[in-house]
Amino acid sequence: MYILVSLFFFFLSSILFFFSINFMYLEKSMFFEWEMISFNSFELNYVILMDWMSMLFMSLVLMISSMVILYSQSYMFEDKDKIRFLWMVISFVMFMLLLIISPNLFSLMLGWDGLGVVSFCLVVFFQNNKSYNAGMLTFLSNRVGDVFLFMMLGFSLKFMSWSNYIFSLDLDYDFSDLSILLILISITKSAQIPFSSWLPAAMAAPTPVSALVHSSTLVTAGIYLLVRFYELFKGEDLIKVLFILGVLTMFMASIGGIFEFDLKKIIALSTLSQLGLMFVSLGLGLKFLSMFHLLSHAFFKALLFLCVGVLIHSMNNFQDIRYMGGMLKYFPFSYSCFMVANFSLMGLFFMSGFYSKDLILENMCLNKLNYFIYILLYLSVMLTIFYTMRLIYYLFLNYINSNSLMNYFEEDYFMCVSMFFMMMMSVGFGSFFKWMMNYSLNFIYLYIYMKLTVFYLMILSMSFMIYFMFNKFYFKNMVLINYMNSYMWFLSIFTLNLINFKFLKLSFNFNKYLDKGWIEYIFINNLNNLFKLFMNILLMIQFNLMMIMIFFIFMFILLVYLY
Repeated sequence: MYILVSLFFFFLSSILFFFSINFMYLEKSMFFEWEMISFNSFELNYVILMDWMSMLFMSLVLMISSMVILYSQSYMFEDKDKIRFLWMVISFVMFMLLLIISPNLFSLMLGWDGLGVVSFCLVVFFQNNKSYNAGMLTFLSNRVGDVFLFMMLGFSLKFMSWSNYIFSLDLDYDFSDLSILLILISITKSAQIPFSSWLPAAMAAPTPVSALVHSSTLVTAGIYLLVRFYELFKGEDLIKVLFILGVLTMFMASIGGIFEFDLKKIIALSTLSQLGLMFVSLGLGLKFLSMFHLLSHAFFKALLFLCVGVLIHSMNNFQDIRYMGGMLKYFPFSYSCFMVANFSLMGLFFMSGFYSKDLILENMCLNKLNYFIYILLYLSVMLTIFYTMRLIYYLFLNYINSNSLMNYFEEDYFMCVSMFFMMMMSVGFGSFFKWMMNYSLNFIYLYIYMKLTVFYLMILSMSFMIYFMFNKFYFKNMVLINYMNSYMWFLSIFTLNLINFKFLKLSFNFNKYLDKGWIEYIFINNLNNLFKLFMNILLMIQFNLMMIMIFFIFMFILLVYLY
């Protein structure tokens, strides 16, 4: 069944891809409107938008989903709930497609809420306390964005339309209230500061789900919504908010990846860093370039998680990189795919990540920004290369730290096919899409040292990594810095312990002292006595009905006599 679903998704993806190319060059788009309810003057319509952007994004989602489902044929082979897992993944993909083709806020709500509900079910798939806590944090963080989306629905009623095209008209109205709500919606779903802690916590889900969530589905929904409703940002001040949030998130995630030892959380932090770079691109006014980086990032991030799933399976589901090492001789094919994905993540020349990432950094150099922003951005790029090289060293080049954990899991046919396809897309998609999109920019003139800044940072970060490899410097003397960055500037402690844990504790006490306490004592334990009392009263009335009637007649005569 996994193979049939994978083939169907891949076939549908190919059709949508060719349609997107056709629509792009013909500059054509199609609207489909379904009248759901019509009552007097009230009409409720469901609108579907099919243009090159929506069809290309749907093609990418279906293509990655097909490879992930094919990979799951081997990954979930021994799981007893593998059919339930497959149906949840299909539902997750369908809700994402609903979100992509929705041009207005009402129809977008169906896909938006469906993503939140199904993501909660997938995060708690492995049923333990850690998964429950991560699922609650993911669900509650996304519900904050849902509340703001409901508020945006209410504010949009003043235009008598929920469509995004109403905002592109030349209306004499200040859209700042809707723009603020749109920023709050997007930063919750795309995990920007201060809602960043749920993204690493969602790693409690199975690895194929992580490959979907971090590449093309859940976290990309906020970016896609910003691209669709970008006409709301008619003033430049609110766009700067996106830029600042992106820079801070990118720096926090990059520096957190150095201090993290959980394998999946390191890759989750790299996703957070790349999402920050997309927000930077949106803050610079480059929405199509942000979409370009979103599409190219999806392939190599999915490939990273697929390679990581093989390694986690081989270590008996153990994820601490300090206990790994020497995987090169056991998994040479996974090592090759992992290196291609990491090179694309670092922005190495002529990989798919290079074409979008380098363009964003060069456009940033053309803007008038202060030196502090420049330092933060380029430092984030350098730290990205640093924790990527650190991860390669710990997994493949370091000595084996624990032979007892390895079960010598072999890469089977389905895993190799899916990883090979994603590797080819990670290499060639960037140049192909840049050619296909015909993305033209103004003439970029930079000094030679600014043009080669990224190259210098790559050499510098690799030199630091080599120095730390030989000197075994683990930041042991910087306990507070280590603690602060490994917990994402205390955001995860604040959300997990102060918000999520306290509310769960409150609900536990409510259940203990009310549902299983006084309420149970009064209404459950004494329910039999209450029924006996009521039955005795009814029986007394039934057996003494004549006496009761005579009593009421006597009382009536007495009242008449007294008045």
